Amino acid sequence: MNINHFSGLQIMQEMCNGNRPMPSMATTIPMSASEVILGHVTFLVKADERHMNPMGSVHGGFAATFLDSVNGCAVFPMLETGLSYTTIDLNVKMCRPIPLNTELKAVAKTINISKNLGIAEAQLWD
Repeated sequence: MNINHFSGLQIMQEMCNGNRPMPSMATTIPMSASEVILGHVTFLVKADERHMNPMGSVHGGFAATFLDSVNGCAVFPMLETGLSYTTIDLNVKMCRPIPLNTELKAVAKTINISKNLGIAEAQLWD
């Protein structure tokens, strides 16, 4: 399947429905899409022992990487067919530690799409 012939929304919905595999990053950070609508996505994730830092807690980069992916996937369906995107800025505020072996949910929504910039925000909950 040549993804250049499908819109970002179609690609994301196929991933959500299990008809297309998640990107390889989803094996490093075990995430899955659970809902995809235009400008809004919901993903699920669970941190395990592979994501621990030297202090014995889940590494902050786990949340940052997951939120980066979710935000990108909120922007992707808003793009015209054949266009791609990349992150240019990421700001993450963590209010409490990520729990180990607990399913977490992130919801991201697109805030603005212009000719050269897409902005989205996401929150992560247990």
